[in-house]
Amino acid sequence: MKVKTLLLFLFFSATYAQNKAEAEKLVDEGIELHDKGDYDGAIGKYSKALEIDKDNLLALTEKAMSLNTSGKYDESIQVAKHAISTHPKEDLSTVYVSYANSLDHLHKLDEALKIYDEGIKKFPDYYQLYFNKGVCYANSNKYGEAVDCLQKALLVNPNHAGSLNAIGIMEMSSNRIPAILAFSRFLIVEPQTSRAKKNLESLQNLLMQGVKQSDEKITISINSDMLADPKGKKKENDFSQTDLILSMAAGLDFDKKNTAKTDVEKFIGKFETICASLDETKKGNSGFYWQNLALYFIEMKEKKLIEPFAYIAFASSGKEDVSKWLKQNQAELEKFYTWSTGYNWKK
Repeated sequence: MKVKTLLLFLFFSATYAQNKAEAEKLVDEGIELHDKGDYDGAIGKYSKALEIDKDNLLALTEKAMSLNTSGKYDESIQVAKHAISTHPKEDLSTVYVSYANSLDHLHKLDEALKIYDEGIKKFPDYYQLYFNKGVCYANSNKYGEAVDCLQKALLVNPNHAGSLNAIGIMEMSSNRIPAILAFSRFLIVEPQTSRAKKNLESLQNLLMQGVKQSDEKITISINSDMLADPKGKKKENDFSQTDLILSMAAGLDFDKKNTAKTDVEKFIGKFETICASLDETKKGNSGFYWQNLALYFIEMKEKKLIEPFAYIAFASSGKEDVSKWLKQNQAELEKFYTWSTGYNWKK
C-alpha cells in the first residue's frame, strides 16, 4: 500500500508540474498579445491556462489586468476576487490594482478606495497602489487627496514617471514651482516620449508665466497668491520667493543680450536662477516638495549638472542644436545619470 501511495503521489506531482508549465507557457503567450493590444486574444490564452491549472496565480493576475484594460470591469473584479480568495498569502499587489481600478471605472468610488486601502495595508511598498488611488481621487475631482496619494507613490518610487506627470499637471494652475520641479524630474525619467514633448511645452510655459512683451515694453504679472505671508508665518511647501525671482529672471529673456540665445540656453539661465533661489531660501522651509524635489535640484546645481539636465529635458524638442549637443557630450550625460541614479532620496 505504501508503494502504491508513493507512486500515486509521484504521478500527481509530475502531472501538476506539467500542467503548471503548460499553463505558464500560455500565460507568456497571453502577455505578448496584451502588449500588442490584443486583449481578447490575451484573455483567451489566460482562460486556456486556467483550464489546465484552475488556480494559477499568474494567469489570474494577468487575466484580471487584461479584462480591466479592455473595459470588462465586472469580469475583472470576479477574477480578482478569486485570486485573492485562493492565494491569500501570495503577492497580490497588481491584483488589487486591477480590482480597485475596475470599481473606479464602474463609478464605485467608496468601494474602490476600500480595496486600494486593503491592498496598501497588505503591500505598503507597491507604489502603483498609491498612484492608482490618486487617479481614483482625481477622477472624482478630489485633487488634494489625489496629490497626497501621488506624493506617497513617489516616496516609494521616486522615479515613477506617471506620478511626476500627474503632480505636474495638478499643481501647474496653483503651485508653479512644484509643478516646474515635477515636470523637470519627469523629463529626466522619461525624456523622449509623446508625454515628454507635451510636458516640455508645459514646463516652458510655466517658466514664462506672467511675462509678456508688447512692442518694446515687457510686462511682468505677479500672482498675488504666490506672495509671502505679510505676517512672516511659514507654511509647508512655500516657494513664494523663488516664484517671484523666477518672474523677474524670465523677463530677461527679452533683453537684447539674450535674444540670440537658443531656447535651451535661456532655459539654463532661468533654471540656474530657480536653483540658486531654492538654495538661499531652503532654511526653515519644509514639506514634500522641498524634501523630495527641491533638494535634488539644489544638489544638481552644486554638482554643475544643470547644462546636461537641460539638454536631456529638451531631447523631445527635435531641435538640431539639442541633438548635436547630446551626440557630442556623452560623457556629460553619463556623469549626470550616474549622479542622478545614485542620489540619496532618503536624506
